[in-house]
Amino acid sequence: MVVVILLWGSALYSLATGPTGNWYLPPAYVITALLGPVPLLWLSREFGDLQRGRFRRLLRVDIAPPPRPGGRWTPWRPWLAGGTWRQFGYHLVAGVLLPVAVLGLPFWARGLARVDAALARRLLGPSVAEQLAVRVEALARSRADLMAAADAERRRIERDLHDGAQQRLVHLAMNLGMARESLRDLPEPARLVIEQAHDEATAALTALREFVRGLHPAVMNDRGLDAALSGIVATSPVPVRLTVRVEPRCSASIEAIAYFTVSEALTNIAKHASARSAAVSVARSGDRLRIVVTDDGRGGATLARGSGLTGLGQRAAAVDGTMTVHSPPGGPTVITVELPCE
Repeated sequence: MVVVILLWGSALYSLATGPTGNWYLPPAYVITALLGPVPLLWLSREFGDLQRGRFRRLLRVDIAPPPRPGGRWTPWRPWLAGGTWRQFGYHLVAGVLLPVAVLGLPFWARGLARVDAALARRLLGPSVAEQLAVRVEALARSRADLMAAADAERRRIERDLHDGAQQRLVHLAMNLGMARESLRDLPEPARLVIEQAHDEATAALTALREFVRGLHPAVMNDRGLDAALSGIVATSPVPVRLTVRVEPRCSASIEAIAYFTVSEALTNIAKHASARSAAVSVARSGDRLRIVVTDDGRGGATLARGSGLTGLGQRAAAVDGTMTVHSPPGGPTVITVELPCE
């Protein structure tokens, strides 16, 4: 590295003072001056790896390498990386300090080693911004993994309930229904017990089906968000106009959040808004999914802590989405949620 720097500096000095000698020297100086920084920057990372190995072996100082620039490789990509320029600066400084450390008195060695280690940590390692960027990327990946795991767990619970407890309740309700119809000659108390048991089993089955559908509607896996939201709208006590334009489909976890958002919003409208009608619009624009839920109720809805909309905002924020609520007193109320599609 020092040899390359000396050659480049010599070429710049020769051009500044005026090249003399053979005819081929001026072009050689120009080429060296122009192309000299290129191998310097390309070699900065390789020499940086050697320097980090030296600190690890000799001084027990472990320095993490700065992240390499992402994207497609191009000849000028090393020039755009801040870590490359910092490592280049270290090589320039170390090229002056290290010979002094070798030739200096022994009592200077420890101090120079500390200075060298401090420079290495500052210039050979990742900057604070790069460390934060790596940390944010790692957190984003872990959060995405958690969201995917939670969605997979909801699917598993929905499947187990559908194939296990729900089927048992279906058989129980069928058997009680047949007993209710066929055993009419039983005493009145026994007949009343069978009728009550049949009614309770039917109600429990209905409640379980609602719970299973709230976990993760099976229809969304096969037919998408449009079919799943149509099921919510069909059972809403408030008339709802539904518009869905989502092509291509978003990821499964985003579809699940969109489904729960619309479901909770319509539940809040039915319970608190005193609305006569509502509308739901779900549309994809580029890599964003936009959900708009409106109603003509009494308004006054807020995102304040403790309100029914707090959970919806938290769901959106968990995937870097946003949620806004416009609900003046007297209405109408407009809830807008935007989610990343992936």
